[in-house]
Amino acid sequence: MIAVRRIAAATMLAALAGLSAPSAYAAAPATDDAPFLKAIHQGNLAEIAAGRSARKNAKAACVKSAGATLVRDHSKLDVGVKALASTLHVTLSPSPSSVQEKAMTAMQANVGTSAYDTNWLTTETRTREETLALIDRETATGGNAEVKSAARAARPVVAKHLELIRACEARTKRS
Repeated sequence: MIAVRRIAAATMLAALAGLSAPSAYAAAPATDDAPFLKAIHQGNLAEIAAGRSARKNAKAACVKSAGATLVRDHSKLDVGVKALASTLHVTLSPSPSSVQEKAMTAMQANVGTSAYDTNWLTTETRTREETLALIDRETATGGNAEVKSAARAARPVVAKHLELIRACEARTKRS
């Protein structure tokens, strides 16, 4: 819990660093980094929706709990992403991507069954792995130091989610 708070604080500090920077630096274009900010924001929106769905529709307690964790953490992370995007003049989408929305619709088709939990966990595992790869690419090749710093700060949160989801998968398979 303390680690999550520290990561959220680090993300906010990274975003706030852009707000307090000289105006020429703060307005520096982040064209190479804009796709990352847009993708991460849409990912946060999708994870918040997936987490809410799990809290409401999952059968397994660990899936419900993981959903609550996703809502809490991705809501905090997205505050920093939105602030950083605003500082860098990057326009963010108000909703998840069409691919993310289709995945959520497919998952909802199994509400009320154990297949929902299985599908949710499988989807969330894949999503975490993709997000970690996206973060790693940004930290290795991103052009804007603030965006790279925010990506580095978010990585442990996403990695912790992956551990949590994999542990839940193992628990539900044993049941």
